[in-house]
Amino acid sequence: MAGDEKPDTELAQAAAAPLDEEGKPAAPDGLTGHRLIRDYVRKLDNSPGVYRMLDAQGAVLYVGKARNLKKRVSSYAKPTGHSARIGRMITATAGMMFLTTRTETEALLLEQNLIKQLKPRYNVLLRDDKSFPNILLTTDHEYPQAKKHRGARKAKGDYFGPFASAGAVNRTLNQLQKAFLLRNCTDSMFESRTRPCLQYQIKRCAAPCVGLVSPGDYGALVDDARRFLTGKSTKVQATLAAEMAEASAAMEFERAAALRDRIKALTQVQGAQGINPRGVAEADIVALHAEGGQACVQVFFIRAHQNWGNRAYFPRMVADAEPGEVLEAFLAQFYATKTPPRMVLTNAPPDNADLLAEALTAKRERRVVIAVPQRGEKRELVENAERNAREALARRMAESASQRKLLDGLAEAFALDTPPERIEVYDNSHIQGAHAVGAMIVAGPDGFRKSDYRKFNIKSQDLTPGDDFGMMKEVLDRRFRRLLKEDPDRKSGNWPDLLLIDGGAGQVSAVAAALAELGVEDVAIVGVAKGVDRNAGKEEFHRPDARPFALPHRSPVLYFIQRLRDEAHRFAIGTHRAKRSKAIGASPLDEVPGVGATRKRALLAHFGSAKAVSRAALADLTAVDGISQAMAETIYNHFHAEG
Repeated sequence: MAGDEKPDTELAQAAAAPLDEEGKPAAPDGLTGHRLIRDYVRKLDNSPGVYRMLDAQGAVLYVGKARNLKKRVSSYAKPTGHSARIGRMITATAGMMFLTTRTETEALLLEQNLIKQLKPRYNVLLRDDKSFPNILLTTDHEYPQAKKHRGARKAKGDYFGPFASAGAVNRTLNQLQKAFLLRNCTDSMFESRTRPCLQYQIKRCAAPCVGLVSPGDYGALVDDARRFLTGKSTKVQATLAAEMAEASAAMEFERAAALRDRIKALTQVQGAQGINPRGVAEADIVALHAEGGQACVQVFFIRAHQNWGNRAYFPRMVADAEPGEVLEAFLAQFYATKTPPRMVLTNAPPDNADLLAEALTAKRERRVVIAVPQRGEKRELVENAERNAREALARRMAESASQRKLLDGLAEAFALDTPPERIEVYDNSHIQGAHAVGAMIVAGPDGFRKSDYRKFNIKSQDLTPGDDFGMMKEVLDRRFRRLLKEDPDRKSGNWPDLLLIDGGAGQVSAVAAALAELGVEDVAIVGVAKGVDRNAGKEEFHRPDARPFALPHRSPVLYFIQRLRDEAHRFAIGTHRAKRSKAIGASPLDEVPGVGATRKRALLAHFGSAKAVSRAALADLTAVDGISQAMAETIYNHFHAEG
């Protein structure tokens, strides 16, 4: 797609606003608003493309697409007849940028890419978009493995999904192992087994690793699992039921019991999947509910006549946005990084539905239908998704109202000018200075913003082991240096209004010093110390150049701060443990150029330990299977280099 390939400099070359000495839009002859837009219209042709509206500081207000740029942009040149939102946007416009495309479909795709990248104020924006997990049946091994997979589909095998969550995949895999006895171990573990593992003992694996099942019989199990995941579960269950009856008639009661357990596991999978439509083989059910300036979009995944879960999204709304506009923006952004299904069923028609279907068809390379069902099973599916969207939005609005009250209380407790929109909480974790990490969590009006969490490996070599003050100073220095570099004008919304530091006066002083060195003076800093006897509920709060104070024992704001601190502590501890586990599993062989996992296993199997490898003679190294003369010399020289 041409729009994806064009560099940003090329965007700026297409009829963009002239810039002043500071790089901000300089309106022709001082024009702004609809008069400025009218001046641009004269320079445009009838090509399809994308336009950007900029404010006086150069920030993007809105990104739009057009089948005919001249005609579309001219609609903004009228002084009246606009909604309140569009009127405000036109008034604030001090410049515009344009890019023509070959087709309107390309314009749609480019528009959504730019919206996700630039996050304009007046566009509907999909937030917290994440990849979905799948089940992968590998095909590159004699005994295929069933496992959870997320991300690019690079591994060889058959993929089944998407599932709405990792929990949904784990539950399905758990029951599939009971039903089909497929292995879930890695290839390296499979190769090293000499006796069956616990999975075999609890009847969740056929133990192919030690030859307790033939390749043919195991392949039949894999075929059954594949049929089940493609919607042919009734045939699988019928076959198992017939085998159970034969085993029972032959008085093979242990085998009959095993087959009974497998049928039961299949039934549990189907029961956990809830609504399993008979007439819909593959579709995404998308339902929007908007209320009070907020919106929820529920997406249900139907694959192989099975419901593989749902997920709620809360796109950033703009005032007076119509349902069709919201759904168009959501679907275009949602499928930008995902393969669409054969059918997308919605509760309202998205704007430009034909154009969207064309874009999704091009992405899938097979026809994709977008429809609003009016009756039958499909309508029931959409109504169920719509009900879930309505209920999810009601819960979120109630939580948001409660969260707003807590933020108001926080502002009052810490003498802030306004309730904070972004709170960053920092904590360190280490064991006597070893494997030290810093952690940052983020919270705001919508609760925890986990996509904004960050971890910091402590890098300074000059710190005394266990120097919490020095570690905190390093973390804040790195965080704000990056902020100053990436967003010096504070337009992105990533600048915090309040910093909560796990610690007392010392940590607060270290943070204040780090920010002062960078010239950052308008971010509130509060330290949360454990207080008397380090008991929860007796916390003391420290601010720069102020006496410590406490909040009432039963204060909701105090409980809120404790939740924030505990979340930061949880994240820091988890990050530290992951780093420590990685270090424990590290080997001197990891640092040898050209020695990957396969060669490392061969060396350790031959010599018994990394230390023995480091002491081995050149001739002994060449005796290892897979180690050439050149590689043996590389390994030998690595461990015997002078100095």
